[in-house]
Amino acid sequence: MVAPACILFDLDHTLADYDHDLRVRVLAQRVGVTPERVEAELFASGLERDCDRGLYSTQGQVDELARRLGVAVTVEDCVIARATAMTPFPEMIELVRELSGKVTLAILTNNGFLVRDNFAAICPIYADAFAGRFHCSAEFGSLKPDPATYVACARKLGLSPDRIFFSDDMAANTEGALAAGMQAQQYQGKPRLRAALIEAGLIAR
Repeated sequence: MVAPACILFDLDHTLADYDHDLRVRVLAQRVGVTPERVEAELFASGLERDCDRGLYSTQGQVDELARRLGVAVTVEDCVIARATAMTPFPEMIELVRELSGKVTLAILTNNGFLVRDNFAAICPIYADAFAGRFHCSAEFGSLKPDPATYVACARKLGLSPDRIFFSDDMAANTEGALAAGMQAQQYQGKPRLRAALIEAGLIAR
């Protein structure tokens, strides 16, 4: 097995907890509509999924949501709601700090350009460690677990897939990475991930 040159992380539920309902409530309060309206127009309608596929720019997403809700919405409203819903896992903050400088660190998440373009505001604790290496499905026009998404991300990182170790909380996404030729392990907590990274020679015992 080739030694990994890069560790590629998922974002939500891997590096940080994500509270969907809180995001909806905060955004609804900021723009003056009910949470049910936000849920219907941003999520149930498929708008968020289309953003994850790269069909809308950051401003395009905000403008389309404003049109559907019939109220003013700003990028700041959406970023604050997303940031409020994120709680970085302390144990993963510690692991990222341990790995920084030893191996390339990157992110691949099923998200739109709004999250990528505003990552430093949404998850500031990780901003430096992943600067310039935050990648989202919107960039590639496809979603995990499609193997093409991982291959495109590897190309963007300048590495062959077999030089990348991928970790994601969802089994299907882990399987997609394996199908693309990456080394991968489903994220089930820091101890198990750390053991895998030791085995891969990325962390000393």
